[in-house]
Amino acid sequence: MKPELVQSKTIYRGRVFDVRQDQVRLPNGKVMQLDIVEHPIAVVLVPVDAAGNIWLIRQYRHSAGGEILELPAGVTEANEPVEESARRELREEIGMQANAIRLIGEFFIAPGYTTEYLYIYLATQLTPAPLPADEDEFIEVVPTPINETFAMVQNGQIRDAKTLAALLLATPYLEKT
Repeated sequence: MKPELVQSKTIYRGRVFDVRQDQVRLPNGKVMQLDIVEHPIAVVLVPVDAAGNIWLIRQYRHSAGGEILELPAGVTEANEPVEESARRELREEIGMQANAIRLIGEFFIAPGYTTEYLYIYLATQLTPAPLPADEDEFIEVVPTPINETFAMVQNGQIRDAKTLAALLLATPYLEKT
């Protein structure tokens, strides 16, 4: 049985996400408060060039307390088709366009507390086509051989959950040597 929504109210509106409090009646009749982070749909890209490099990015993440390695990603803009968002983010974050792009998976990032849903794309046949970066992003592009990327996963150098999940989904499409 699905819990019944009793009341819902937005308690915070932010630049990146909103927070709402829901009161739900559980199947046993008890009412519980749930805090939900409302976040737009987002995309993650696994860009792979003809030389067999995965294009990672390094950027400072304040909540992580430092720089981390991750795959290019970003949120969809209002009424923007998801694939179009993926293509735009690729150009903004690594300055490349993908002449071939393929949806390889999708998932909730943390369904216990957020609505954020990710679409994962494999991006290949890369050619230069930069767009201006977001003014609050300072990104270093790090093309990395596929085997080295997976070694970085194993030794803990890549610690971003969306990147780890996207690399797992991309594994069948990647040629490892």
